[in-house]
Amino acid sequence: MYFDVASTAPLHPVARQALTAALDEGWADPARLYRSGRQARMLLDAARETVAAVLGARPDEVSFTASGTQAVQLGLLGALSGNRRRGGHLVHSAVEHSSVLHVAERHEASGGEVSVAPVDRSGRVDPTAFGALLRPDTALAALQSANHEVGTVQPVGEVAALCADAGVPLLVDAAQSAGRVDVPAGWSLLTASAHKWGGPPGVGVLAVRKGVRYASPLPADEREGGRVPGYVNVPAIVAAAASLRAVRAEADRENARLHALVERIRARVPQLVPEVEVVGDPVRRLPHLVTFSCLYVDGEVLLTELDRAGFAVSSGSSCTSSTLTPSHVLAAMGVLTEGNVRVSLPYGTAKADVERFLAVLPELVAGVRAPLGLDLPGPAAPASAAERPAAGGPVTVVDALGRRCPLPVIELAKRIGGVPVGGTVAVLADDEAARLDIPAWCEMRGQEYAGEVPAAEYGGDRGSAYLVVRRTT
Repeated sequence: MYFDVASTAPLHPVARQALTAALDEGWADPARLYRSGRQARMLLDAARETVAAVLGARPDEVSFTASGTQAVQLGLLGALSGNRRRGGHLVHSAVEHSSVLHVAERHEASGGEVSVAPVDRSGRVDPTAFGALLRPDTALAALQSANHEVGTVQPVGEVAALCADAGVPLLVDAAQSAGRVDVPAGWSLLTASAHKWGGPPGVGVLAVRKGVRYASPLPADEREGGRVPGYVNVPAIVAAAASLRAVRAEADRENARLHALVERIRARVPQLVPEVEVVGDPVRRLPHLVTFSCLYVDGEVLLTELDRAGFAVSSGSSCTSSTLTPSHVLAAMGVLTEGNVRVSLPYGTAKADVERFLAVLPELVAGVRAPLGLDLPGPAAPASAAERPAAGGPVTVVDALGRRCPLPVIELAKRIGGVPVGGTVAVLADDEAARLDIPAWCEMRGQEYAGEVPAAEYGGDRGSAYLVVRRTT
């Protein structure tokens, strides 16, 4: 079962049919005046009109790019350049896609300023806090329509209103929501990616509202309104437009069905698997996506076991990425970054497939945890403030230096049972993920996280000591 459409969706049957036909009818250069060129141009114009209608834009506001990432990069850089007389300040949320973060890093390195709006534990920005970051010299703000890792839908309309009052253009990354739900109102620039909705890869969308100052960051080119240089892939664009129209027509029926299946996963996983945290907003979320994190589990190992069982899912855990750094989304939310599983259901997913996933998951997680020798009871109720002994006495030191998460958390779980209530455990670790996962573990287990000090204070030669006070029995 393929449960990873948040990464890329299978090619929609309508896209396949349209692509095949367009390869025969739309292969010529749409900029030429001979018959085959005019025919390609007609197909391209029709595709642009289709995409514009679904996104709530004018056809001449829509340009096609080589990918969603390129659309985001061109949108950000072009808007920053077009508004440079206003200033060099950029605002974005802490959970944006990496394409936004990389542009922000480059902008800052070039002398610009960047402000990052925090999110709550569900991954949602506070519109008031976002608006407070806007300044007279703010050239651009960026906010995704829905998060790509946890599915939380952002308050784009409220943020857009604040941006409009401040005269700041807002770029909305709609990669995860375009085609599935209505496009939020109030955007100045909008980006999307065809392979997320079942179109062919290699087609992105950049829409720029009339009146928005935009200066291409690339050398001039006459194609795509001067925003995107290079030859356009007419057959792929035609297929992308056809599939967007098809999935939007199916969305209302499928969204209700997938929402119920995801709700089933959200409810049953914590009941079936001990020490699991379901993350993301439980209400304001995409209908097809759910993410949960399992304590004491290596995400790569769990994903491999699920793959062997016939389920393709994804993860934001650091151990499943090439960078070996924790997911910036999960870190910004303050939730567990290890043992993370993202399930995103394609259109047509059967209830029986979800039930089979729920049937195999507990055994697979138990198998991954089995070698650890952990006793996994349910979380104990924390003692009341009056019953809590003050922290003090000898500190139990757990040396996890040189060990990657989740191993420092596993060692903490093994040792804390031998510490009296009110006693302190100092976990020495040099894995960056420990800074996030140990406080998250305390939140889940009802223990008290007492902060971080240099590991040298407890005999370590590097890293930090994370202090945990035992509060539950």
